[in-house]
Amino acid sequence: MQLPQHRQPLMALYDVPAPAKLNLFLHITGRRSDGYHLLQSVFMLIDWCDTLHFELRHDGIISRTDLGETNAEALPNEDLSVRAARALQAATGTSLGVHISLEKRIPSQAGMGGGSSDAASCLLALQRLWGVRLPPEKLQALALSLGADVPFFLCGSHAWVEGIGEQITPLSLPPARFVVVKPAAGLSTPGIFGSPELKRDTKTATMLGFAANDKSRIYGFGHNDLQPVAEKLCPPLVQSLDWLASQGLQGRMTGSGSAVFAQMPHEMTLSDAPGDWFVRQCGNLEAHPLAGW
Repeated sequence: MQLPQHRQPLMALYDVPAPAKLNLFLHITGRRSDGYHLLQSVFMLIDWCDTLHFELRHDGIISRTDLGETNAEALPNEDLSVRAARALQAATGTSLGVHISLEKRIPSQAGMGGGSSDAASCLLALQRLWGVRLPPEKLQALALSLGADVPFFLCGSHAWVEGIGEQITPLSLPPARFVVVKPAAGLSTPGIFGSPELKRDTKTATMLGFAANDKSRIYGFGHNDLQPVAEKLCPPLVQSLDWLASQGLQGRMTGSGSAVFAQMPHEMTLSDAPGDWFVRQCGNLEAHPLAGW
C-alpha cells in the first residue's frame, strides 16, 4: 500500500518526551447546551515528562506496555496513547502498527495532562515512524476527538486556551521555578465538572489583560474555579495547600487536581512532606521538546 505523503517509515523512535502542564489559572465562563464547559486558562509546559518508545510493527497491531511489565498485547481502548495510535492509523489508512513502551512519571488524576500529553506525543511520533502526515487542521481535529487537552500539547508552546480547549493562542512566559505537590488521593474530573456547586459564570478575561501584568505578578493572575469543589471532595488537597503555605508559598490547584503548585524562589529549601506525596521542583519550558515535528 502506498503511504500518504511524506517519507518512508522508520524502524523505531526512542526517548520521545511528553511534558506535563500546569494551569496558571482556570476560569469557567459558561456552559454550552451540549453540557461542555467554556473555559479560559493559560496552559504552561513544565519539565516533568513521561518518556515513550515506539517500535514499528508490520502486522498492523498496536500494542503497549509500561516498562517493567511483560504483557505486550494491545491494551483497552480507554488507554489514550493506544486510542491516539488507532485514530491516526484509521485517519491515514496505513497498514503499519506499533509497539509503544511508556515510562510513566507524571502522576495520574493530577490535573497535569499526563495522558493527554502522551496521546499528543504519540500522534507526532507516529507520523514520523509510519511516514505519514495529516494536514495540521485534521491533526488538531483528531486530537480534540481524543480529549480537550490534547490539542494544546500539539501547539508547541505555552498557550492561552479558550472555548472547550480547542481555541489555542501560543504565548511566551518568563522563566520561573515551581514546586508541584501531588497527594496520594486523586480526583475524578467528571465529578468536579458535574458538581452543582461549581461556579460557571466567571467574568471573561483577555489575553491582553493577562499579558499586561509585570513579571512579578503574572503567575498570580486569576484563580481556579474548580478548586473550591475539589477541596470539599479531597481533604488531602487542602493539606497540600496548607503544606505549601507552611513553606511561605501561595499554592493553587492545577486543572481538576489533585496536584497543586506554587512559584518558588530559585534558591529555597523545602521541609519534608508526607512520604506518599509526589513533591517535585520544576521549571517551565521555552518550548515543547517536539516543537516542529
